[in-house]
This record gives sequence, structure tokens and C-alpha cells, in this order.
Amino acid sequence: MKRLPTSLVAASLIFFAVAASAQQQPPLRLLKTIPLPDLKGGDFDHFDIDLPTNRIFLTAEDNDAVEVFDIRTNTLIHTIRGVDTPHTPLYLPAVKQLWVVDGGDGRLMIFDGGTYSVVESIQLAIGADSAVYDPPRHLLYIATGGEDAKMDFSLISIVDTSTHKHVGDIRVESTNIEGMAIDKSGARLFANVRDRSLVAVIDTAKRTVTSTWPLGDVHGNTPMALDDAKQRLFVVGRKPARLIVLDSNSGKITATLPTAEITDEMLFDPASKRIYVACDQFVVVYLQKDADHYEELARIPTGYRAKTAILVPQVKRYYVAAPRHGQQIAEIRVYAVQ
Repeated sequence: MKRLPTSLVAASLIFFAVAASAQQQPPLRLLKTIPLPDLKGGDFDHFDIDLPTNRIFLTAEDNDAVEVFDIRTNTLIHTIRGVDTPHTPLYLPAVKQLWVVDGGDGRLMIFDGGTYSVVESIQLAIGADSAVYDPPRHLLYIATGGEDAKMDFSLISIVDTSTHKHVGDIRVESTNIEGMAIDKSGARLFANVRDRSLVAVIDTAKRTVTSTWPLGDVHGNTPMALDDAKQRLFVVGRKPARLIVLDSNSGKITATLPTAEITDEMLFDPASKRIYVACDQFVVVYLQKDADHYEELARIPTGYRAKTAILVPQVKRYYVAAPRHGQQIAEIRVYAVQ
């Protein structure tokens, strides 16, 4: 038998070592924490970003505040007060305005993006919470009403961000609507009907629910994301903790995977084919191999009820908000995407 040259053996060992290291590299690496010592206990809700000015906005719903961070320096630069129970933020760079859904009194508040002063507020129903934006049509869909408003149904209120007008409502037979997603055409809106373990499919032109899709034995369906290219809808339930993949045309469940407890946020990155699910204590990262096949890549430790997150692929960063817990102060955990 011929023996390989020593240099070739060494090169082969180095190649396989590098390949093994690459395979073992976690998808997220903690870079920094941003302490928030002035916040009391209580959940965060959602992030949004203004990439041109390198700012992210975080709603601290139980602290009646919106926190503003500089992502270049990883520092807190401003706190917006005067909001009751802030939920979904939306930054509109074209007009340099920050829109915040305030569930406490059912307002949509509009702030100047430079001074953070209130520009205007639009009255909606009590219980305003989750929202999704349709940029080409300048329409913001906001879940309102339901249990928080002591109503036996919910409304998805439609606000035109170009005219600042409340232009209509879509009635949904639900007392608790959570995550929503809208397809690129703007023709269909999907909403998690959480109290009935369903996904509602809404015709946005007719402003009516056209069908509902059951989720089997999964309850507490909270976050939602959409892969338009592969026509797949992602939903995560809490009981049991499970990621569900549905055909976005038929509603057929095509895959299910276990996840961690108490999720509130899910993000899909079409470039990397990764799904990030923020949960209590962990963010669970999955890889989409094809439309119907997925694998769990890792469970990255985060913190107590750290279920609010945002992915910023342009700078390869993933931000997680962890609320105060006992002696552990609230903080933002900044991860590098690897």
C-alpha cells in the first residue's frame, strides 16, 4: 500500500478540522449586553428598526415606555414616555415618524422621528395590540377589540399611513388575535386566532375572513411568519411548544417541530433560510432545507421571558430583550449572526 506524503496528510487533517469546526459553530454568538437598570419587571413586546439612522425601537409594555437604541454603539439613547401600554412599533423612514400601537386606551400614536414628540394620535378600539404593515399600499393592519375590550369578537382595524385615516375594519370571530402576516401581493392577510387554535385567512379587498385553518392539537398559537417564495406559513404554538409549517394556499400542515416554551416572536430570513423563534430562556434556530423539511440548528441561551427579538440581516445582528427577573436587571442581548 502506498503511503500519502506527510504534507498531504496534514493538509487533509486541517481541512476536516476546519469543516468540523464550521459545522459546530453556533448560528448566534453573544457580543454584548445593554443594561436597562431603570426598568421594573414586566414584558417587552416588539422591536422595529430605522436602519438609515442605526436605531432600533423597543416597546416596554409594562413600563409604559418605548426605548430607543443606537446599534452602532449598542447604547440606550432615549426613552419615550407618554404611552400607556405600547405594543407594536412601526418606523416610517420616508416621513421620519415612529408609529406606536398603544393598547391601554386604543390609540395609534405618531411621534416625530427626530424629536420624539407626539405628532398625532388616531383613536381605535380598546385592546389594540398586534399589527402588520403592507408597505406598497401604505396600510397598517391592527388587531383591536376582543377580550381586552370586553367584546366577543375582534376587529382588524385598517389605517392608511399616507393619510393618517382609519379607513375600515375587518371583523373576526375571536376574542384574541395575535401574530399576523400579509402576502407580497397584499391580497391575503393571515391572522392567528389564538382562542380557537385557528389561522384566519382574510381577503383584504373584500375585508372579510374567507377561511379558517385548524392547527390540530396545538394551542396558544402566537407568532407567525410567511415565506412567500415557497408558499409556506410558519406558526408557533405554546401548548405544546411546537413550530408548525402550513401550505399557505391550502392550509395543509406539512411539517411540525418541537420548540422551547412561551414563545412570542418568530422571524424568517429568506436569504439564509433560517427561522428564529424567541422563547423563555432560549432562541431556537431552524434551517429550512426545502419547503417541507426543516431541522433544528441550535438552542441559544438567552434569559427569563426573553421572547421579544429582532433580526437585522443587513448588519448580521440579532437582538433579544430580556426583562428584569429578581436581582437580574432588564437588558438587551446583542448576538452576531454566524
